[in-house]
Amino acid sequence: MRIVFSLLLIFASWSLCAAPKADLLPYWQDQVASNQRDINHHPWQQLLTKYLVVSPQQTLFRYSAVTPADKQQLQNYINQLAKLDPRQYNRNVQFAYWVNLYNALTVQLILDNYPITSITKLGGFFSFGPWDQPIVTITNKTLSLNDIEHRILRPIWRDPRIHYAVNCASLGCPDLLPQVFDSHHLDRQLNNAASRFINSNKGVRTNSKQTTLSSIYDWYSVDFGNRQALLQHINHYRVHKKINGDNIKFDYNWQLNQKL
Repeated sequence: MRIVFSLLLIFASWSLCAAPKADLLPYWQDQVASNQRDINHHPWQQLLTKYLVVSPQQTLFRYSAVTPADKQQLQNYINQLAKLDPRQYNRNVQFAYWVNLYNALTVQLILDNYPITSITKLGGFFSFGPWDQPIVTITNKTLSLNDIEHRILRPIWRDPRIHYAVNCASLGCPDLLPQVFDSHHLDRQLNNAASRFINSNKGVRTNSKQTTLSSIYDWYSVDFGNRQALLQHINHYRVHKKINGDNIKFDYNWQLNQKL
């Protein structure tokens, strides 16, 4: 039994360090640039408005308060998105589609398994979280959360701000934002998301001896560039004291982002 427990600890540590690579699923790279039609995300906005609690440092979701009717509304919204072919829309509409879908699916995962203390408890005995499990089928293609983030969003858009947009239902994660992603305001929304995270204690925390950064900057260092590029990125959004890169450590809190 002790050997099994030790193996699980090793596996969990390896899982944290081995963040998935951005590996494109070519099927999803097409777009129709001339198509100006948008996609309705209002049902998701209604749920965020009703259940998301916003404070200066953290947003929390009231999972325990969600009614059966609103769980059905969330399911209906996800079903409506799954019926669409995102390849028939332009890039901005696609981006909003994938990010809103990812975040809605994550909330649904928590609701389906609530109460839990961390999303990392899901996914099976030898899994660190549910990110590789099949979760949605679109145009007869079954996708996981990792597929959406690492095989669609990251390789197609190649924008490090994606990491501030997708939410993993954890206190250490960039916030689940109170406004749905809107194809007409993506750049502003992504910049606001980056600024909110970088100026929060979970994004960047400093004292006279050390700088603590979110482990996101370690796990996905390939997206942020070398140490100098990362510091430039952070300091671009930093409204508090700029950081110089001395004595950096990384930290992350996997506790559920719930409001009791």
